[in-house]
Amino acid sequence: MKKFKELAAKFLFLLCATVSILAVFLICLFLFMKGFPAMKEIGIFKFLGGMKWKPLQNLYGLLPMIIGSLYVTAGAMIVGVPIGLFCAVFMARFCPKPLYRVLKPAVNLLAGIPSIVYGFFGLVVIVPAMRAMFGGSGKNVLTASIMLGIMILPTIISVCEASLNAVPQSYYEGALALGATHERSVFKAVLPAAKSGVLAGVVLGIGRAIGEAMAVSMVAGNMAIIPHSIFDGVRTLTSNIILEMGYATDLHRGALIATGVVLFVFILLINLSLSLLKKGDKA
Repeated sequence: MKKFKELAAKFLFLLCATVSILAVFLICLFLFMKGFPAMKEIGIFKFLGGMKWKPLQNLYGLLPMIIGSLYVTAGAMIVGVPIGLFCAVFMARFCPKPLYRVLKPAVNLLAGIPSIVYGFFGLVVIVPAMRAMFGGSGKNVLTASIMLGIMILPTIISVCEASLNAVPQSYYEGALALGATHERSVFKAVLPAAKSGVLAGVVLGIGRAIGEAMAVSMVAGNMAIIPHSIFDGVRTLTSNIILEMGYATDLHRGALIATGVVLFVFILLINLSLSLLKKGDKA
């Protein structure tokens, strides 16, 4: 009976893994089959390097959206990574237990808030604040970066905290035995040992930031132009898709699917970078 249960469990795990791989494969197949013909018709270099996105004139230049996505994602990392990392360190090594029992559920609650709620919060709180401080409409690169920085906090905090807690206690105790203070032991012994997990948390945060659509479209301004400052409006790849897919047809629809292909390639490159960093650490 025990052997039968083990075989059943192995089969179930294999089935789940196979379904997951098949789902990813089918998504890739759909994107590339629908996106590449449009890219070929438009011209790959015109599509990726074009400066104008005007579907009514058959102009499909994706460069403003690519740069916009990179700007907003980089801004979100500047906002979210330091806060998330230090919060994770505090929760793992400095937080009193009574406070931890409140702080941990609060972080989990942040992860469960729908993106539309974040977007509404940004629209009614952050946008007016940006407008009052810097003028203009308040919908710009800075606003979108702050919004995304808040949204990626739960991901970064949870993964980094788990990585820090997974470090053997002997690392910390060894540093203390050598005369290091509590703070120095945490930041010089425990944190470097958890570097691989911290990088994984950062990469997951980048994936969340670059793939977010609804909240960004509500606070970024949605201007298909290359921003020249953090106070200019911007349109990201994801926003470009959700804003126009509802009425797009023929080549326009294909161009939007091709935008999804570009976004998919970005995510692949991010994951590949993480794998290379992990290999470099092991070497």
